[in-house]
Amino acid sequence: MMKAVILTAAAAIGLAGGLYLALGSGESPASQSTGVDLAALEPLRQGDMAKLRLATAAGSDTAFTAESGGEMTLAEFEGKFTLVNFWATWCAPCREEMPQLAALQDEFGGETFEVVTIATGRNAVPAMQAFFEEIGVSNLPLHRDPGQALARDFGVLGLPVTVILDPAGQEIGRLQGEADWAAPEARALVAALIGAEPG
Repeated sequence: MMKAVILTAAAAIGLAGGLYLALGSGESPASQSTGVDLAALEPLRQGDMAKLRLATAAGSDTAFTAESGGEMTLAEFEGKFTLVNFWATWCAPCREEMPQLAALQDEFGGETFEVVTIATGRNAVPAMQAFFEEIGVSNLPLHRDPGQALARDFGVLGLPVTVILDPAGQEIGRLQGEADWAAPEARALVAALIGAEPG
C-alpha cells in the first residue's frame, strides 16, 4: 500500500514539474512547436511594422469559402509562411493597403510565402471583384468568410487585421489595422522571415 502511495506521489510530482517547466518558461505549446526565432525579428519592427505583435498562438482549422466556391481551410497553405489578411469591401483602410499586399505577393509569393486575402462578413462576390478591379489588384484571392466563423476563431475585431502563420499553421504575428506592406520595413521583415533578400 505504502509503495503504491509513494509511486503515485512521485508520478504527481513528475507531472507537476513538467507543467512547471512548460508553463513557467512563459512558452505555450504552440511557441515550443514553431521553429521561428521571434526574438530575432524584434529589431525589424520599425515604421508600420512596430504595430506587429510577435507572439505564438494556435492556428485555425475553421473552413471558409474559397474563390472557387468550395470550402477550404488554412491547412491548404501549410508548408509556407502565410500572411492572412481579413478585409471587407466597405473597409476604407483595406482599399489603401490591398495594393501593397499585392506588391508583397509579387515580390515574395511562391513556395515559401503567400498572401491570402479573406473577405469576412457580408461581401457579395461582384462587389469584391469590383473592389479589386478598381484598385488594380489581380494576384490575390477572393476568398470569403461570410459567416465570420474564421474571423471569430482568430479573435478578429475590426478590419483590417493581418495574421502571419508559420509553415505549421501556427500564428506567429498579428497586426491590427492598416499598414504599409510595401514599405522597406515590411519587406525586410518578410524577407528575414523566409530567409530571402528583399528585391
